[in-house]
Amino acid sequence: MSMEEPVGETVGEPGELPEYAERVLDVADAIPPGRVMTYGDVAEWLGEGGPRQVGRVMALYGGTAPWWRVVRADGTLLPGHELRALGHYREEGTPLRAAGPAAEGHVPRIDMRRARWDGGAGEGGGTGGGAGRGAGTHT
Repeated sequence: MSMEEPVGETVGEPGELPEYAERVLDVADAIPPGRVMTYGDVAEWLGEGGPRQVGRVMALYGGTAPWWRVVRADGTLLPGHELRALGHYREEGTPLRAAGPAAEGHVPRIDMRRARWDGGAGEGGGTGGGAGRGAGTHT
């Protein structure tokens, strides 16, 4: 199996999401507003795949999920989507760190120490369910 193929992908009806993609998007839906998980965190939570597989699912199907809550481990914002993501983070109160003067465009980063969610039950966030999702991108 290639590192680029989502784990557990099955062939189904056109428009039907692969089972692994459904599971990834369900985790993204469960992340409470103002909190984030890394691509690797999601894979670890599922016990399947890795950061690349989660990233591929988010790129292909994440448009219907809160894509801005699944992030890079270093807290940098998704290239090409920084301003949209930043708007979501500010609206939700996601902890951010000011960018240094060397940072391109002075775009802040997510404060991973404060914003990272471990999937604990006591912090809100429910599963939004995956039924009825359509394919999309996080653009």
